[in-house]
Amino acid sequence: MRTAIIGPESTGKTELARQLALHFHAPWEAEYAREYVSQLNRPYTRDDVSAIARRQIEQEQAYEDLPDNRHVFFDTDLIITKVWFEYCYHEVPLFITERLAGRFFDLYLLCAPDLPWQYDPVREHGDDRDFFFDWYRREIETLGTPYAIISGQGETRFQNAIHAINRRLNNR
Repeated sequence: MRTAIIGPESTGKTELARQLALHFHAPWEAEYAREYVSQLNRPYTRDDVSAIARRQIEQEQAYEDLPDNRHVFFDTDLIITKVWFEYCYHEVPLFITERLAGRFFDLYLLCAPDLPWQYDPVREHGDDRDFFFDWYRREIETLGTPYAIISGQGETRFQNAIHAINRRLNNR
């Protein structure tokens, strides 16, 4: 099962992806945008966001033939990149909307902004987490892909994610 962990900044996506991969003995793909942007010595551009999206697609393509009994977890996905294009540049490249329309993921875990904000040099919108949470939820609903909202702190958040995955597995 291919699962994307998405949500606003500072909602525990990376930690949750790691924990789930360990729990399910599965691979996980780190957020490429974080790595890319942290290496820039200038503000990111539209071309940078496009390069990030293309790399995200490459990461997904490596798991297109994943057997049904296996898991892979992605720390973010193209929905966030699509929203970033719309928010920053008021347009979205066709290759992103086409890829999203293919519904690569079996499940989205949408992390609620109920964790305290933690500063990080690549984070930009600590005051807008509810705004982006709602936008991500609308994007997932538009795709029609199953999703669960993951909330809670620490072990509770982790267990809520496990329960959401198990519910999805039982409803396939």
